[in-house]
Amino acid sequence: MAGLQQTLKKLPGIDSVLQANKGLAAVIKKEISDQLSGRRFLILVLLVVIACFASLYIAATAIRDAGSDSFVFLKLFTVAGSKLPFSFTAFVSFLGPLVGLIMGFDAISGERDRGTLSHVLSQPIYRDALINGKFIAGVIVLAMVIFGLGILTGALGLLLFGVPPTLSEFLRIITFLLLTVVYISFWLALSLLFSIVFRQTTTSALAGIALWLFFSLFATFLVGMIADAIFPVSSNSPASEIIKNARLNQWLGRLCPNFLYDEATVTLMNPSVRALGVVTLEQIVGAIEAPLSYGQSLLLIWPHVVGLVAATLICFAVAYYVFMRQEIRA
Repeated sequence: MAGLQQTLKKLPGIDSVLQANKGLAAVIKKEISDQLSGRRFLILVLLVVIACFASLYIAATAIRDAGSDSFVFLKLFTVAGSKLPFSFTAFVSFLGPLVGLIMGFDAISGERDRGTLSHVLSQPIYRDALINGKFIAGVIVLAMVIFGLGILTGALGLLLFGVPPTLSEFLRIITFLLLTVVYISFWLALSLLFSIVFRQTTTSALAGIALWLFFSLFATFLVGMIADAIFPVSSNSPASEIIKNARLNQWLGRLCPNFLYDEATVTLMNPSVRALGVVTLEQIVGAIEAPLSYGQSLLLIWPHVVGLVAATLICFAVAYYVFMRQEIRA
């Protein structure tokens, strides 16, 4: 074994690769420790947990009152009550981006403000190991939080109803949790980009929050205004114009990551959804009967998953490029 290691070290470039891997592992361990011990992160996660459990209680009460026995575990995540008109998935969609933004808004700018960035890079740690380690550690922490919350919710649902989930429900819930990790990772990559582009930590945080508010509150109205301007609709408009308006509204909305996530979540967690967007009578005749199988629902949301993964990788790639090109002074 020792002889093999000595032989590998003699190969050109192997020393730098081994050193980069050691630096990457060290950055990941440090970042995970810092994230889990940070007070602001723990407070925000506690807020998300409380909001989700409140929606879980309302959903369990509504399901029990209605006496429904079909897809009970899925309804725990999707049903909202009259007292709290937000489901588990709605809370995750709205508050999840905040977790990603909080985790990354000072990843680089905070190091620069404290004067530790140049000291860290003066150690045997490469630039790419630093930024890769920060992003990978953030994704690992997100996966720990989201899957822990999902497993805890499923355990409480099992205690409340005493009925285990079916294989289809289990696969849908696991896919939903993976999709949530990807969705929040997009906001983590975006906040990491802002942390690199803006040298002030406050500016980085404000830019991320402003974009989150735009996508969450104002993008829907802007998309509707654009669709109405291109295809005006009135009470006397023909059906073709109404369909064009609705389809343009949907396609423009899919440029927003939260719209993609919400549409994919509704399709995945509700097997009764057979199509996305406007469907004509001719299309309904030949459609697959509901409820859809897990595989059919996955085929419907596959473009959404690819879009979210692509947006996350593009944001991180831009952040990586900008960070590698930046000048860092002591």
